[in-house]
Amino acid sequence: MTSHAESRVALVAITKHGACQVAGLAVKMPQAEIVIAEKFAESMANVQNTMHAYCGALSALISDLFARYDQIVFFVSLGAVVRLIAPHLKSKDIDPGILVVDDAAQFVIPVLSGHVGGANAYAESVARLLGATAVVTTASDVAKTIPVDILGRELGWLVEAPKINITRVSACVVNEEPVAFVQEAGSRKWWTRPTPLPKNIILFERFGDVDLDKYKAVLWVTESEVDVEIWRQLAERLVVYRPPAGQI
Repeated sequence: MTSHAESRVALVAITKHGACQVAGLAVKMPQAEIVIAEKFAESMANVQNTMHAYCGALSALISDLFARYDQIVFFVSLGAVVRLIAPHLKSKDIDPGILVVDDAAQFVIPVLSGHVGGANAYAESVARLLGATAVVTTASDVAKTIPVDILGRELGWLVEAPKINITRVSACVVNEEPVAFVQEAGSRKWWTRPTPLPKNIILFERFGDVDLDKYKAVLWVTESEVDVEIWRQLAERLVVYRPPAGQI
C-alpha cells in the first residue's frame, strides 16, 4: 500500500452538487485528480487539480479508474457506487480503495479495500479535511486491535502464512481470545494506535516461552526458519512476520 502522499487519488462527481463538493475538497488535496461529468466542468474553473471531464455513462470509466488510481473518492450515492464497482471487483489485495461521501459531506464511508487497500485510513484523512465523520466498519479498526493481515507493513514486514491462517487468527484477535505475540526480531514500533495494546495480546520474546495450549493463536515476528512441525502443530493458528534483516 502506498502512503497518503504517494497515493494516486481520484475525486469523482456526476451531479452539480457533487461537483461543488469536489471543488471544495480539491483545493485541500492538490495531488488528487478530478473526474467529472463534462457539463459540470465549468464549475472547476478556479481549481488547479488535473481534471478529466467525461461524456456518457460513468460506468464506462470504472475499469480505467480501477487501473489508474489507488483511492477513488465518489461523491455519488452508496447504492450507485456498489452497482458501478461490482463487476470490476477482483481481490482485496489488488482492488483500489473506494470511498463514498454523502451529499451533505457529513460522512465518509470506506466501501472497498478499507483495510488492506488503505481506504479506512484515507477516509479518516478525507473526513478531517471535510469536517466530516469517517464511517469505518472493519472489525480490527473499530476494536483498535492488531490488524493481522497488514501488521508491520509500514516497517517493511512481510506476512508469511496461508490466507486461511490470517482469517482464523484475525478472528481470534477481534474476538478477544488469548493471542501470543512473539517478537524475536524487527522494530518494536509496530503498535501505532494511541490506545494501549489489548489485554488479550500477550507479549513474548522467544517462541519457546509460549505455552501453546493456553493460546488460541500465535503471531511470530522472526528471522528464523519455522520448522514444518510447528506449522503442523499450530495448523491454522499461526501467522509469521518477516522483518527486514537487522531491523531495530
